[in-house]
Amino acid sequence: MIESVRAAFSLPDLRRRILFTVLILVIYRLVANIPVPGVNLAAWLNFTATSNQLVNFLDLLSGGAVRNFSVMAMGVYPYITASIIIQLLTPIIPQLQEMDSEGESGRNRKNRITYYITVPLSLLQAIGQIRLIGFSIGVGGADGLAQIMPNFGFAPEQLLPTFTTLLAMLGGTMFAIWMGELITEDGIGQGISLIIFGGIVAQILPGVAGLFQLDDTTARIFTITAFLVITVLTIFVIVIVQEGQRRIPVQYGRRVRGRKVYQGQSSYVPLKVNTAGMIPIIFAQSILIFPSVLAGIFITGNGGFVDRVATAVSQFGNADPTVAPVGFTIYWLSFFILVVGFTFFYTDVMVRQQNIPQTLQRQGGFIPGIRPGKRTEDYITKVVRRITFAGAVFLGIIAILPGIMSVVGVILNIPGIEQSTLVVSGSGLIIVVGVVIDTMRQLESQLLMRQYEGFI
Repeated sequence: MIESVRAAFSLPDLRRRILFTVLILVIYRLVANIPVPGVNLAAWLNFTATSNQLVNFLDLLSGGAVRNFSVMAMGVYPYITASIIIQLLTPIIPQLQEMDSEGESGRNRKNRITYYITVPLSLLQAIGQIRLIGFSIGVGGADGLAQIMPNFGFAPEQLLPTFTTLLAMLGGTMFAIWMGELITEDGIGQGISLIIFGGIVAQILPGVAGLFQLDDTTARIFTITAFLVITVLTIFVIVIVQEGQRRIPVQYGRRVRGRKVYQGQSSYVPLKVNTAGMIPIIFAQSILIFPSVLAGIFITGNGGFVDRVATAVSQFGNADPTVAPVGFTIYWLSFFILVVGFTFFYTDVMVRQQNIPQTLQRQGGFIPGIRPGKRTEDYITKVVRRITFAGAVFLGIIAILPGIMSVVGVILNIPGIEQSTLVVSGSGLIIVVGVVIDTMRQLESQLLMRQYEGFI
């Protein structure tokens, strides 16, 4: 591999692509430290000094830009949300299905629609993100927003500062998307994924430094050891599951095209064990966070019944296994079930969108022993759901690793050991490993074109 890296840098074109990719990532990280206009940064940093479930989740999605309320606080996730919406609508809207069959021009039109949807989604997400953060601060969220963004609102005197803030966040998102497209065109790897990758990797060193600041020496040693062991094992399992696939054999009959006769050939259809990636974890976490954020609105501090219920719900995701074992168990069990359910749902949507049985029938292919048409569709669906079960359980376990380590810490009496799984979350590791593998493959293909031995 060292020889391959040396060979990659010895080629002028590849060296330029690699250095260009690094330069874009450096620019992204620099811009991610520019705060949004109108934010009281001192009050915001004081608030984020303590752990908050909502802020941690938003920080993951933005790649660390929420911690300093940067113009990149939304990252590229409005674009990803728009892409998911288009994917889910494609089987429903015939015009989108026609675009898929039009080749490159159809894909370009579809991408253009995705960009158009990204703009209003970015504005809505900026408003929602700021409001949610306001609800999570102070009593009932009433004065929370006034502390960190005193001029944000829709009163006549607040319209100009509010518009400036929203425009800055929209500009940051579109700038990140543009940089991702530059990497895709002139660099190495998939640009949008690398932008997310850069944000996640940037959080690793501060997270590891936090492990060394634990007060208890024994807890510090065990937590650092647990971090190293869990990270290595998780990466190992992620690589196996992400690269795992079930190959369904396909036989093509004899075909005549013009004056040429093509003899029957054998091939296969690769079905991935984890088609959904980390998206089910994000969906499940979004749903579980929503009740606690909503409950924060009803906290008044008067000690009444509504106040006690709202306080309990708002602490749902932060339940201590020693103080509230029932709430702790319900939260992590719900998290696991939601991740598994969303994995099956999203995988089913993605596989149906690929329309494999019709594609095989159109190309003259068939699965040996299975009749074309409905029988082939039922067989593929059964196989997909069987292998998806393994991928769903894998994602569920990755998602609840912090809860598992909290229980281990209680059993072994090691406080803070759950931080070993919070330096890089499970979904973050899935993104990092996937991006690294994809980038290495692209480098390999570039080297093989020039008759060099590749990475993989």
